[in-house]
Amino acid sequence: MGRRKIYLILALVAMASGAVVFWHLWSDRDSRAEASRTATVERGSMTIAVTAAGRMEPAARVDLAFETPGRVAEIFVEEGDRVDAGDPLARLEADQLELQVTQARAALASAEAHLSQLEAGPRRAEIEQAEANLRAASAQLTVAVATRDQIARGASEAEIASARAAVEQAKAARKMAQDAYDRIDEEGTRREQANYDLYTADQELAAAEARLEDLTQGPRPDELRAARANVAAAVAQHDAAQAQLDQVRSGTTEHEIAEAAAQAEQARLGLALVQDSLEKMVLQAPFSGQVSEINLTVGEMAPTRLPPIVLMDDSAYQMAIGVDELDISRMEPGQAVEITIEALPDAAVTGTLKTIAPIATPGDGVVTYAVLVELAPTEAPLRADMTANATVVVEQLTNVLVVPTWAVRVDRETGQPFVERRVGGEIERVDVALGPRHEGVAQVLSGLTEGDEVVRLEEGSTFDFGLR
Repeated sequence: MGRRKIYLILALVAMASGAVVFWHLWSDRDSRAEASRTATVERGSMTIAVTAAGRMEPAARVDLAFETPGRVAEIFVEEGDRVDAGDPLARLEADQLELQVTQARAALASAEAHLSQLEAGPRRAEIEQAEANLRAASAQLTVAVATRDQIARGASEAEIASARAAVEQAKAARKMAQDAYDRIDEEGTRREQANYDLYTADQELAAAEARLEDLTQGPRPDELRAARANVAAAVAQHDAAQAQLDQVRSGTTEHEIAEAAAQAEQARLGLALVQDSLEKMVLQAPFSGQVSEINLTVGEMAPTRLPPIVLMDDSAYQMAIGVDELDISRMEPGQAVEITIEALPDAAVTGTLKTIAPIATPGDGVVTYAVLVELAPTEAPLRADMTANATVVVEQLTNVLVVPTWAVRVDRETGQPFVERRVGGEIERVDVALGPRHEGVAQVLSGLTEGDEVVRLEEGSTFDFGLR
């Protein structure tokens, strides 16, 4: 085979290969062109809304705890029970406090009785008793004075003469007893009796002589001091009885009544204090609602890390959502809210934006603001903590130029948004300025006009050439 023939064969093979490649490229171009999307820029209305996830919250949910530690005595409810405001939920042991309440009541009753007695004035029986005490004190004073005076004066002549006569009489009786004893020689009963009579006579003589000696020597200093002390004591007792009678007769002073009133008030406050402490041993429902959690066991100490009882008011619900900081400026109380609940997809629930937190809640690098949505009355069987999505309508735009968001692309190097516009048979890049975006539509502020046709070419399409 000659050289010319070989070259001819190679040329034919190359032409065939080129035809195959061209056919594949043309077929691929047609398939990709068919896969691209087109749309016409037009004017319309836009509803701008912010969507956020959240959960259902009851009107109120509180963790109830005892103010003082203690051991659980009784639990009156179970989880799921419905209670009214003021109903007892649980009670701690309070034996010591109950005893203190009893004592405080007794103290108050005594103080009030004393105050009433003072305010009522003296009774006749009290006056008579005070008068009797004064008479007794006067009689004791009279006797003490007479005794003192008699001791101070000493014995009279008649008393001394009487004492001397008693001595002489005792001497005579003693002599007679001695004579009788001397006449009895034998031993026996008679001698024993005579001996006893002699002893008795000796004692009586000694006493008579001592009496005579006391009368003739005058009063002893110790007797006189004792008599004077008795008089002083009798005078003090008499004065005290007189003062008591005067006080009873004159009635109670304002100062005494005020002091008694203060004591009664102090007792009353003491009772109120221990009663308040006793009442705090019982956990009561602050509002009507449902018991959602109980962390108590009878006989054990009430927990401090967990709420003893959780009570919620499920008469109404609200929704708590977190709104991104980029959207929060568009929101304000009163805006309408549409709510979809994951567990109740067919329920139609609406609401109104109620409050916006003044400060953000940072977390995981995203800054959000807590927003509460007040739900409108609904028949939906809502439950606490159900997951839901809220859509808040923040703006209504009319007669604005709009473009589908799928047609908008962003330059990776500059961040400039642009679209691809078809003009005749050519595709050109057009930079655009966009406004709000929602539900797949974006407002066009500049770059396009009504009626423009925009396209979105798939990656690798022949129409993408030169757009990057």
